Amino acid sequence: MSKPLVQSTGRRKEAVARVRLRPSEGDVPATITINGRDVVDFFPNPTHRMILSEPLTLTQLEEAYDVDVTIHGGGVTGQAGAVRLGIARGLIELDPELRAVLKRAGFLTRDDRKKESKKYGLKKARKAPQYSKR
Repeated sequence: MSKPLVQSTGRRKEAVARVRLRPSEGDVPATITINGRDVVDFFPNPTHRMILSEPLTLTQLEEAYDVDVTIHGGGVTGQAGAVRLGIARGLIELDPELRAVLKRAGFLTRDDRKKESKKYGLKKARKAPQYSKR
């Protein structure tokens, strides 16, 4: 395996993704590997695969780089969002001129929304027990 060209980190909710981009060999199609598994095995839902490959599609670099991702924490949607941010950050390190395109599409903004914490006396963050008048 060749040395990574660039490494970057993406986060969303509780998910953390470490993304490594390598130039793909010319005759072999570019691959996306997540935790040592193919992207189709790791993300069977096509929506999640679409989310994480959006920066590559937007910049038309799907076949230019092999993507190797180590991810932990969170759920599948959070993980897909973390990979997307990591790929977008990596592409900017490789070519700073892509920043304007990726920024306009919103791929460089860290989505800082988290699960709201549960409050005492309530069933969930905001759901209260049923009120009984008598």
